[in-house]
Amino acid sequence: MKKSKKILIGIIIFILIMILILVLFKDNILKMIYPKTYSEIISTYSEEYNVEENLIYAVIKAESNFESEAVSNKSAIGIMQIVEDTAIDVAKKNNIDIDTENIKKELLDIDNNINIGTKYLSTLLNQYGNIEVALAAYNAGIGTVNNWIEKQIIKADGSDIENIPYKETNNYVRKILRDYDIYNYLYG
Repeated sequence: MKKSKKILIGIIIFILIMILILVLFKDNILKMIYPKTYSEIISTYSEEYNVEENLIYAVIKAESNFESEAVSNKSAIGIMQIVEDTAIDVAKKNNIDIDTENIKKELLDIDNNINIGTKYLSTLLNQYGNIEVALAAYNAGIGTVNNWIEKQIIKADGSDIENIPYKETNNYVRKILRDYDIYNYLYG
């Protein structure tokens, strides 16, 4: 009986110490989970394309968790997970100098990927006028989102994101909005 009491007291003390550590170092722990990796590149394109830095970080966190060589099962490439056709289209429309013959290699380059991804996000934000619908289009595609709006499945103002019919896109938008809030909390 005494030995089990000592073990129980030890476990309780350990749990209390862990809670204290979490309370005291919560922000530092969160900053390890939500880093500001590639800050110079992100800052440059954030300013150039007028997209909030913390939103870019939240997109990267959701898309690749800062894994620069990520390639999805849907052939999205790099840190911001851009498909080749979108990258080529964005680059051509905005005079971004990339080698379209070697687009996969170009998209695995962090600078190119963040440049094209941020420009694309900027285009979507300007097109839709709100973060929620822009994020849905980043994930599901412009044609799909325009169809949802046209059929009144979702509102163009982004006020009813819970109605996004694709579960993946619905969760995606919610995750980025959550991460965006966390980035804003941690870094202002």
